[in-house]
Amino acid sequence: MRIISGTRRGHKLLEFDGGDVRPTTDRVKEAVFNLIQGFVADAVCLDMFAGSGALSFEAISRGAKKAVIIDKDKRSIDIIRKNADALAFTEKCDIINASCFDYLKTARGKFDIIFLDPPYNKGFIEPALKAVTDGDFLAEEGIIVLESDNTDFRAETEALCAYKQRKYGRTYITVYKNRKKVGQEDDE
Repeated sequence: MRIISGTRRGHKLLEFDGGDVRPTTDRVKEAVFNLIQGFVADAVCLDMFAGSGALSFEAISRGAKKAVIIDKDKRSIDIIRKNADALAFTEKCDIINASCFDYLKTARGKFDIIFLDPPYNKGFIEPALKAVTDGDFLAEEGIIVLESDNTDFRAETEALCAYKQRKYGRTYITVYKNRKKVGQEDDE
């Protein structure tokens, strides 16, 4: 696993041993950033199920301003901190060892890009999308980037609509936007 592009292009990231964690492959990560390239510059990102922090670090390497990186697993947090230090991104990262749902209960502010890459088939997608929209954490022009292995959840919510979706092997990438913003774009 490595940084694909930007200021830290080619830098290898620490990752997990064994099968406990499913990292985003370089191929899928590259595809994600091809889909969202127009949103990354100066973005403030929220990475809700961060794992190794690869998505946030890729965004910062490509010009994102800051990332709030959350994972409840202490092992993940240790790897995220080591990766942030190795990349010299520590100043651009808030690394939080907590459940993303607990974090959102007290969080303030809005995010331009929200990465959702929860463990597959654990029922986190719908509650995570609801927590983000109920708390009004998505900036008006912001996007949510969801990585999953099926499309059962794709039904649009009252606040969000699927803006783009692609399949890479068994992985689906769905990009959501504020429903009201997409409606305004259609009117223009």
